Amino acid sequence: APAIATGLATSRRDLSVWVVTGDGDALSIGGNHLIHALRRNVNLKILLFNNRIYGLTKGQYSPTSETGKITKSTPMGSLDAPFNPVSLALGAEASFVARTLDSDRKHLTEVLRQAAAHPGTALVEIYQNCNIFNDGAFDTLKDREQAGEAMIRLEHGRPIRFGTDGERGVVRDRTTGDLHVIDVTPDNEADILVHDAHAASPTTAFALSRLADPDTLHHTPVGVFRDIQRPVYDTLMADQLDTAAQQQGTGDLAALLAGNDTWTVVG
Repeated sequence: APAIATGLATSRRDLSVWVVTGDGDALSIGGNHLIHALRRNVNLKILLFNNRIYGLTKGQYSPTSETGKITKSTPMGSLDAPFNPVSLALGAEASFVARTLDSDRKHLTEVLRQAAAHPGTALVEIYQNCNIFNDGAFDTLKDREQAGEAMIRLEHGRPIRFGTDGERGVVRDRTTGDLHVIDVTPDNEADILVHDAHAASPTTAFALSRLADPDTLHHTPVGVFRDIQRPVYDTLMADQLDTAAQQQGTGDLAALLAGNDTWTVVG
């Protein structure tokens, strides 16, 4: 889908182009299309619905299924290490990366609003339950009581704290630079990391993405990880075409196809 969407977005800049995809389509056979759309920063929005299973093709394990996952195609358990879609997007230099849940209407709406307003490619991973082939995959995050303890809500400019009373927080290890979850006390409260979604470097956003536990889904960050401004592919391409037209005039497609060397094949 990102390949078709790229052509549409670059040729019809008057449109708002959205891609709806899943963890199997986007991260398996479509993985190459996904990372290049992200690195190019094409002006499109990609909604990646992640249910950690191939739901439409009857329950095979997907690129985000946890190691050991028993499915129709892995009866003895998956041997693959799962992709972290947010980490992957950040590694591809995506300019906007976020995660939310399908059942959290308020949070989902706010994330989609920010994605829609972003110039360039926006990747939004949406945790989605598959009640047929992978029911309960995100119960920890969907249950109100458990979600308060497990979900790390990222808000730009605010300290990264979570828990029922904000009793837990995220800090950076001064030796390794890694991020850790700690119990907040008066002595360490000043060390709590303040989220900066607009940081030029994706280093901290990537470290936040690694806090997600693919097995238990405890300490799972949601929200906008990164939202930066960089040149949009559509605009750059349009400017290049305008410059070429001014310098060379109207192109001759037939001459371009024929080139300088042609042959006539006689029957």
